[in-house]
Amino acid sequence: MSTYRAFQVTGQRQFELVEREVVTPEPGHVRVRVLACGVCHSDFLGVEGQRADPRRPVVPGHEIVGVVDEVGQDVSAWKAGDRVGLGFLGGHCGQCVQCRRGDFVNCLDQPQPGTDSDGGYAEMVHARASGLVRVPESLSPIEAAPLLCAGVTTFNALRHADAPPGALVAIQGIGGLGHIGIQQAKQLGYRTVAIARGDDKAALAASLGADDYVDSASIDAGVALRDLGGAAVIIATAASGASMSPLVAGLAPRGRLVVVGAAPDPITVQTPDLIFGGRSIVGSLTGTPVENEDNLAFSVARGIRPMTEVMPLTEAPRAYERMMSGAARFRVVLDVASVEA
Repeated sequence: MSTYRAFQVTGQRQFELVEREVVTPEPGHVRVRVLACGVCHSDFLGVEGQRADPRRPVVPGHEIVGVVDEVGQDVSAWKAGDRVGLGFLGGHCGQCVQCRRGDFVNCLDQPQPGTDSDGGYAEMVHARASGLVRVPESLSPIEAAPLLCAGVTTFNALRHADAPPGALVAIQGIGGLGHIGIQQAKQLGYRTVAIARGDDKAALAASLGADDYVDSASIDAGVALRDLGGAAVIIATAASGASMSPLVAGLAPRGRLVVVGAAPDPITVQTPDLIFGGRSIVGSLTGTPVENEDNLAFSVARGIRPMTEVMPLTEAPRAYERMMSGAARFRVVLDVASVEA
């Protein structure tokens, strides 16, 4: 191949299918032949022009699974043919203050594929070698793609919250993040509570592994959790600060509300709910490549899989619109490698 297809975007939702020249990767980088790319809500940063220069074309997409096509100079850990993934963070620099302290997630010089560097709505993508994740052969590209962002986000939020075995853990929201988080919490051995709006979601929650279901449309979710004994951890995935606010009162002493859903409105909290019982609210952002490999290995071992809708690359703009509309159940994935793509 001398060229490859890519959907680039400028301004706000101005998609264009273009042919780009295949070029040699820069030192420290690899070129990846894309097999699949998830369509994530965070893609709005690139597609809606929420970046430094929306006039500059960028290829969206950061839930990328593919095969290494060529390695650049100074790359020794990867070779052509390796099955790899790339998530929300495009590879730490290894030199900034945060990297020197081992905090690679908060690297000060890290590209974000699909936002400030080209992502996976394309047949090829270039990536820093430090950002690559090894993808097991036992996961199909369609299955693996959403796990590289949504999956590791909830996985790390649960792991780092450090709840004791058998603790009550709640997942707020049964969407793209929450439906994976419920499976993970159950497989980590927690008494898992799913929180969503409407009693019609109770059966789905149970099928994903939830032990209890709270309909937040008919009852105060904080009160319901308190009646269950209080949650050691609540993972808040819904993109609504107003829906997260009542949850703090449902935390057990020393409990933590871990926010992973980016909301446009603030969380409001009564200060006594934090002070008495030593409760806390924290944020959590994705994970390192090796943590992502832990996430994939755990998913394989415990049978955790995303629920997906699959569309070809040529329908990337429609796939994005479907995801943003909230109609998708639950993750949209572009099958870039398919013949009709």
